[in-house]
Amino acid sequence: MGFGDLKATTGLKVLNEFLADKSYIEGYVPSQADIAVFEALSGAPPAELFHALRWYNHIKSYEKQKASLPGVKKPLGKYGPVNIEDTTDSAPKDAKEDDDDIDLFGSDDEEESEEAKRIRDERLAQYASKKSKKPALIAKSSLLLDVKPWDDETDMGKLEEYVRSIQMDGLLWGSSKLVPVGYGIKKLQIQCVVEDDKVGTDILEEKITAFEDYVQSMDVAAFNKI
Repeated sequence: MGFGDLKATTGLKVLNEFLADKSYIEGYVPSQADIAVFEALSGAPPAELFHALRWYNHIKSYEKQKASLPGVKKPLGKYGPVNIEDTTDSAPKDAKEDDDDIDLFGSDDEEESEEAKRIRDERLAQYASKKSKKPALIAKSSLLLDVKPWDDETDMGKLEEYVRSIQMDGLLWGSSKLVPVGYGIKKLQIQCVVEDDKVGTDILEEKITAFEDYVQSMDVAAFNKI
């Protein structure tokens, strides 16, 4: 598995296709997997690779807190499509390959590497062609919600439990944290991914504020199309 050379257009195209139906490299919240791939890029992807650019800008906002993101960073070749050959230095080589790399008679390495590059580019092109024939993707959005309690005596653990108890087709809850708002009061900030055709912000607000003994209000702090 892998993306190929993420500093080249072919690798960026594979990354863009990979993120067409995903918010993150692994799972549903930012993790060390995203940081590993982000750091392998030489800069922001071009505008036409909008899935990769959307992901890049989102992960860039976590640069100052990247060490606190969950997960353990793995070699770059452990991420990406399973049918793309890894071409990074992180890919392990077995003993036979190491032996093959020893050129006792000065054979033309340049021609061999050109051949390897040609094969890799062909495989990447085949993968991109296959992905382009996929059916239309389901429109999704990533939301960051601010849920405010009545006062500093509100049980925030119970409040979050009630919020996460809301289960709907097309709704997936993500990570959360408590954010101070003043006078000892903290609000719940929680992420979720929704399918646009099934779950709207209005119905989310209606269901969350229905827990009126705990919830004073709900606001959408961030809204990103996926």
